[in-house]
Amino acid sequence: MIDHLGINCTDFAKAKDFYDSVLGVLGFTRQMDFGVAIGYGRDGKPDFWIADASAGEATGPNREVHIAFQAADTAAVHAFHDAALASGAESLHAPRLWPEYHPGYCGAFVRDPDGNNLEAVFHGAAPE
Repeated sequence: MIDHLGINCTDFAKAKDFYDSVLGVLGFTRQMDFGVAIGYGRDGKPDFWIADASAGEATGPNREVHIAFQAADTAAVHAFHDAALASGAESLHAPRLWPEYHPGYCGAFVRDPDGNNLEAVFHGAAPE
């Protein structure tokens, strides 16, 4: 059900050291590093993300949590986005390919009623 999860950290330097250590002993390492966000996991798949809470536009104590749900295919990603909008959610990103994450990554992002960033993702999309 959950594809990956992201949290925001107010002391990003301390958080990087902490998660490198505690996740390292469990066999998880940095899989992706965008400078202001790091994805931990194994075998090339980041499942848990930390982000610098002071980076970007959304800052403060109530900064959103990011939860990505697994979708069965690209049609499900589109259906998720459509259902969210019909339920009054704000669209953050309409369904599209995100090659900067990896080839075949199709995702759509919405903000839920409490301000959380939700995504539906399918990892096997055909290139456009």
